Amino acid sequence: MKYKIDKSLKTPAYMQLYLQIKADITNKVLKYGEKLPSKRILCAETGVSVITAEHAYAILCDEGYAESRQRSGYYVIYKESDFIYKDAPRKPAVSAKLPQHKDAGDFPFSVLAKTMRRVILDYGEELLVKSPNKGCVQLREAVCAYLARSNGIKVSAEQVIIGAGAEYIYGLSAQLLGEERVYGLEDPSYEKIRRVYGANGVRYELLPLHDDGITTEALSHSSASVLHITPFHSYPSGVTAPVSKRLEYLSFVKARDGYIIEDNYDSELTVSRKNEDTVFSLSDDGRVIYINTFSMTVAPSLRLGYMVLPQRLMPEFDDKLGFYSCTAPVFEQLVIAELLNNGDFERHVNRVRRAKRNAMV
Repeated sequence: MKYKIDKSLKTPAYMQLYLQIKADITNKVLKYGEKLPSKRILCAETGVSVITAEHAYAILCDEGYAESRQRSGYYVIYKESDFIYKDAPRKPAVSAKLPQHKDAGDFPFSVLAKTMRRVILDYGEELLVKSPNKGCVQLREAVCAYLARSNGIKVSAEQVIIGAGAEYIYGLSAQLLGEERVYGLEDPSYEKIRRVYGANGVRYELLPLHDDGITTEALSHSSASVLHITPFHSYPSGVTAPVSKRLEYLSFVKARDGYIIEDNYDSELTVSRKNEDTVFSLSDDGRVIYINTFSMTVAPSLRLGYMVLPQRLMPEFDDKLGFYSCTAPVFEQLVIAELLNNGDFERHVNRVRRAKRNAMV
């Protein structure tokens, strides 16, 4: 063996190891069917940890260069003919490309890929087990810790419900609060909010926005007892409601024995050095359902969101909707939990905020 780890390089040790072994495989130094060095030997000769060796081999297996055989080790399965058609020139698969979203790629792909591999190594076949109905406890606890750090929202994991994106959670909210209520929606607002409520048989009123939120006049003439609001950077208007308007919203629903659905989409990616005060954190009597997703902050392809219920609604949720299975894949839940726990998520958010502030300057 000739594998060496150069500690002066920024490239992680596992990646250096992976690239060296891959080169030997593709250059036929290590041939098809040949057994790769054991992890113990790799560790002894390169000075890396067992986890680092496992990580390098996991990538080789993921990419089709090697396979793990139980109680035997790792073997080369790469055959050049499997990767390149020699009888015909390779053509770029233009039609196979996924449509690009304007926000795709903002989160560092290398960080996301590393985290995905780590989750696969750490959890293995546990990823095939069905998620609890409210979502994986690892993610619900990570969300609680993150909300406490960033927004001053202090809740238990039992109050957090995970779902596959905002639209699904809008539907859960409508079913929880009931179609007998009238819902007040910002005008203009995200079109799918109206469409989801309409599909759930909910009656709603469109309440015009001014430069600080829904106008006081519109609220006073409304028959709504539920407000669905986006207090930070409402789409497509860009309106942000100040604290005084958020307190007005709370007074409005309290007087009508109603609720607020606080949709905090896009709230983390502000130019401010701290998150805006949420309506949930301002409420003292449990009249706010808080909703957010990871579509803007991590990737649009991760259809993963969550809602935080006030304690007063927990018995009703468990009774009416507790039987629903979680719609979010376990793997993606655990990936987001890892990003929240290891600080990568907040480092990314802070990086975006700095870039926005610098652009403004």
